[in-house]
Amino acid sequence: MNYSKLAFTDGIKEIQQRMGSRNSYERVEKTSFRDGLTAVEANFIGQMDSFYMASHGENDFPYIQHRGGPKGFIKIMDSQTIGIVDFSGNRQYISVGNIVRNPKVSLILVSYPMQARLKIYAEAEIIEISENPDLYDLLKPEDYKFRPERMLIFHIKAYDWNCPQHITPRYTEQEMEPMLQEQNAYIRKLEKEIEAFKS
Repeated sequence: MNYSKLAFTDGIKEIQQRMGSRNSYERVEKTSFRDGLTAVEANFIGQMDSFYMASHGENDFPYIQHRGGPKGFIKIMDSQTIGIVDFSGNRQYISVGNIVRNPKVSLILVSYPMQARLKIYAEAEIIEISENPDLYDLLKPEDYKFRPERMLIFHIKAYDWNCPQHITPRYTEQEMEPMLQEQNAYIRKLEKEIEAFKS
């Protein structure tokens, strides 16, 4: 897997040359080979509760869709494959229709608290649940309410970590809860001290 070699087309290299970044990226191309996901990427993906997927339509426009679920709904199948259960949504089927015609997709996974993002080139495979119920048992999330429609398997062709610049830290309610508990405990302690001082 070499993300740079796949991403940097001739036109992109020309722009890099003009803007003065080509020499450094040429070195990156020669040294950025990765033999599948490492434990770092696997751990990161396993913590995600959403990702963005870009597919390409017959209308020649890219289409970007948000996919979400419980933390860990993206399953690591092996070092070059990840998969999800495709939940029922608005039933427009734009991404699914695009994938049927062109399986090449791009994924971006963002951790706002960590200010980190992982970008992935992959080929998507649509598998009906009835075709492989054992795989469904492996991919389905536990303790989460959903209506499954199919499974999406992503065969990873390349990946890279993006620069953390300009990612504003954001936290879910679940992530904020421990911090708020500590704050609330401190407030209660101060309130008791004030009451004791008044009396």
